[in-house]
Amino acid sequence: MKHNTYLIVMAGGIGSRFWPMSTENKPKQFLDMLHTGRTLFQHTIERFQGICPIEQIMVVTSANYKLLVKEQCPELLDENILAEPCMRNTAPCIAYASYKIKKMNPEANIIVAPSDHLIEERDVFRNTIQTGLEFVASNPAILTLGIQPRHPETGYGYIQTSQKNIEIAKVTAFKEKPNLATAEQYMADGSYLWNAGIFLWSLPTILSAFEKYAPELSKAFEKGIPYYYTDQEQTFVDETYPSCENISIDYCILEKAENLYVQKAGFSWSDLGTWSALWEKSEKNQEGNVATANRAAFYESSGNLVHVTSGKNVIIQGLTDYIVVEANNVLLVCNKKEEQRIKHFLTDFKNTEN
Repeated sequence: MKHNTYLIVMAGGIGSRFWPMSTENKPKQFLDMLHTGRTLFQHTIERFQGICPIEQIMVVTSANYKLLVKEQCPELLDENILAEPCMRNTAPCIAYASYKIKKMNPEANIIVAPSDHLIEERDVFRNTIQTGLEFVASNPAILTLGIQPRHPETGYGYIQTSQKNIEIAKVTAFKEKPNLATAEQYMADGSYLWNAGIFLWSLPTILSAFEKYAPELSKAFEKGIPYYYTDQEQTFVDETYPSCENISIDYCILEKAENLYVQKAGFSWSDLGTWSALWEKSEKNQEGNVATANRAAFYESSGNLVHVTSGKNVIIQGLTDYIVVEANNVLLVCNKKEEQRIKHFLTDFKNTEN
């Protein structure tokens, strides 16, 4: 099946919730957030070794990040780095890559994955993906991966399944990020999974869905087939993209499709969407503090995350559950409970600069 498997990696986000470390010039997917010596993007590409040949991996990213992609993964084919001239969310990004794949292999099976998630137990991950690929290869299904909740998380979307103990089941409903009380109800119910944002389908299935639910997107990128893999491709994309609707694949297709299934995944997963998520995945001292400083000392402090430029020393006294980040000539000190405001802080900061 490997020769028929294609991977679309979405790598165009700006990672604003990880400001000031993540910036528009170099967002979080291209940073070594976990201090492993590899960036999140590099981990994503490596995760699919043995599942999809490198020449069948498509990376959709901002035109501003094309050189970063090539620098961090030089083995990618140049023609498989798809440069978006502007941000238009995940539906146009997936449509572009899908219609380009159509020109190469109309019968392909496709995996769509974000570039900035943390996934452990790689063998379990690969087995899960192989099972999913076999399912979509033999069924006209749109398949999304769901993660068994480990706690009542309010930062993730949820998927309600029709059957609790079946590995692949019909989707009953998508649920937006809940409040704590609702998340606790989801946990108690047992039929809700975290939405991992990883999708599998055959090319005919997803193109049929675009034709049915997003005909304008379908027509727009179908017109590009004569230009894909030619020196006219980028001109076509630059002219087409700005007029595309800014819409996610969830709203565009998944919430409308009747052939939607979810596969329960057994691997450990985090979308690493916030500093708190990074804190949860990091090694902590006895008081629950995490520090990446050269030397950090904590006094009467617990539950903090400290991330500063290499070589700097930090002393923290009297803080509980705070984020302290110094990067790119900015110092951020923020209560973890208020970290959803970081994007607003960034906007205000930019307005102040101007």
